[in-house]
Amino acid sequence: MITSPWEGVPTVAFGGDYNPEQWPREVWEDDVALMRQAGVNMVSLGMFSWVFMEPEEGVFDFGWLDDLLDLLHAGGISVDLATPTASPPAWFYHAYPQARVRTRDGVPLPLGPGSRGMASPNSPEYRTAAVRIATELAKRYADHPAVVMWHVHNEYGAPVGEDFSDNAAREFRLWLQRRYTDLDGLNEAWGTAFWGQAYSDWSHVNPPGPTPSVPNPSQSLDFARFTDHQLRQCYIAERDAIRAHARQPITTNFMANECPTTDLFAWAKEVDIVSNDHYLTAADPQGHIGLALAADLTRSVGGGKPWIMMEHSTSAVNWQPRNVAKRPGEMARNSLGHLARGADAICFFQWRASRFGAEKFHSAMLPHAGTDSRTWREVRGLGTTLGEVGEIAGSTVRAQAAILWDTESHWAQSLQWRPSVDVDAKERIRAYYERLWRDGITTDFAHPESDLSAYRLVVAPASYLLTDAAAANLTRYVAQGGTLVVSFFSGVVDEHDAVHEGGFGTPLREALGVSVEEFLPMRSGERAALSWPEPDGGVRELPVDTWQEAVITHGAQVLATFASGPAAEPGYFQDRDAGAGTPAAAAPDGDSAPGSAGGAAAGDGRAGTEAASHGMPAITRHSHGSGTGWYVATKLDVEHLAPVLGAAYADAGLSPSTLPEQVEVVRRHGSGSDYVVILNHSHVGATVPFESGAHDLLTDAPLSGPLDLPAGGHAVVRVPVPDSPEVD
Repeated sequence: MITSPWEGVPTVAFGGDYNPEQWPREVWEDDVALMRQAGVNMVSLGMFSWVFMEPEEGVFDFGWLDDLLDLLHAGGISVDLATPTASPPAWFYHAYPQARVRTRDGVPLPLGPGSRGMASPNSPEYRTAAVRIATELAKRYADHPAVVMWHVHNEYGAPVGEDFSDNAAREFRLWLQRRYTDLDGLNEAWGTAFWGQAYSDWSHVNPPGPTPSVPNPSQSLDFARFTDHQLRQCYIAERDAIRAHARQPITTNFMANECPTTDLFAWAKEVDIVSNDHYLTAADPQGHIGLALAADLTRSVGGGKPWIMMEHSTSAVNWQPRNVAKRPGEMARNSLGHLARGADAICFFQWRASRFGAEKFHSAMLPHAGTDSRTWREVRGLGTTLGEVGEIAGSTVRAQAAILWDTESHWAQSLQWRPSVDVDAKERIRAYYERLWRDGITTDFAHPESDLSAYRLVVAPASYLLTDAAAANLTRYVAQGGTLVVSFFSGVVDEHDAVHEGGFGTPLREALGVSVEEFLPMRSGERAALSWPEPDGGVRELPVDTWQEAVITHGAQVLATFASGPAAEPGYFQDRDAGAGTPAAAAPDGDSAPGSAGGAAAGDGRAGTEAASHGMPAITRHSHGSGTGWYVATKLDVEHLAPVLGAAYADAGLSPSTLPEQVEVVRRHGSGSDYVVILNHSHVGATVPFESGAHDLLTDAPLSGPLDLPAGGHAVVRVPVPDSPEVD
């Protein structure tokens, strides 16, 4: 049997965050007995227990933790032991008021503990105290048989991210000096010639606090980088303190796609195992797609290795405007969704529901209703299921497509005074991801400067900031045979938020065969359309909103033009030389249809007078080297991205799934066998084809043909290699 990547926990880990300090000691033994009933084999411990471990500065009390670790170990339950540094005690804030976080407006937080959230990540007093408690824990429990992993802090960047304290100002200046060496370098990077902002003394440089008008965007972008760096240095300090005494793996829980202040690719390099917290957005009726996105992102930042689902919920959370309870069977589908996309541990917040405090209405593995409840029965059922599929642990997911993810670009795009407040990086990423998900294309996330050669298709939904190195990488990817799809408002600025020399889109001109003369944002509520030629010679109008562009072609084929909206106004193209012609019909192989009337010209130009009724180019395709580069100059919704990405799939040699859209199928690749996880999110049954040799792990029965999956059902099927069907 393949074992999990952390020592001491065989098969798939199952459990949750355990907070025994909230309960009298007589409850602890009941908890361990119930954990055994549920199939729990690992809990996280100590995350918010600093005041109980160190009731006074330098005075430690670990007796209760000794007893608890011994009790859990005797019950066969392993421990992910946390440092409690996300919640400093009241005595710390009283002794070191200067360690409090300050908001952008200079307000100190907190005035007392009273909540959760770390002290200032820039405070030397906090760093000292955090390293001290981490060191004491590691020295005491490095060899305890229950401890199989260490967990530093909790959810860095949430709720405390930016800090504008005096400590922050001092550290920001030092960080900038390391980055730019001298003030000439800083002034050049920040473009301080604009509005006469040039600095002549380092002491004059401050974080981007309140300003009469908008702050310098380059300064704000660097402060976001600095904030992420400082949070990560706090983690590294604790990690190194633990590593000086302990050999178990060390992690911290990310919040993939939910916490805007952390650069996950940078953080993943510092942990031994990537772990993530994920909670459904109740207002999202397709929350399982958001879950899949977060899971794929988590796996991707970890380099494709198995990872830990450290926290999700058994039912409702407590902190959203409307906390919707999970429907029967939804918790199991959510859990297996993470498992399908690479998780080797399925854990929850929390084990036992709290009777008091801000999270008393948050669901738990053991709810307020006790063991005579639907939640408890489903928790026990999930424990059984994970035990039955334990051999999946250690297998990996392989994707043929990737979506570009660059946190620095997201930071830059979210700054003030962008062309339209309606353009949101996360929205575009979700739209393209959801289209790929509905088409059954398993997808990784990749940094634009990373090696992309393993992917047939790369999608760039939101690459506003694109470095020269990233642009060269993408251009090389296309030249070597890749298919690249780039959405609007991409390749606009460099790493300093300065527009690239040569204008918008210049860095990708070689790969895409286009550049952008002008952005044409649309008014709130305004709708328009583009003309998309079908393979049969007909033309389909696809609705668009929010954004259009005046696109200049430099050899690209025009596959679609704007039928209405600002880019369809005759003034944009009547005075241009003819060149692009009418749009070419989209053929199944991605080329213009042979013999189609007015096929797209390959010359340099814009949509000319020949195509006056068609408007400016909306979607283009360009052959570069052995590959193709696609550009989508407007906002299409998930439904109407289908024909566009369908044509790009043909270029990439990918085939969308023929299963119903709400049937999720993901393959994990093991040694000698693959594992196919099937989740039916629909209200009707579905049939999934399998060949002989497949084995249903949940029924422990061979499959000699198709698998019939009921509405809301799930299955995990072992398939032999290489005879298994390519269902993902």
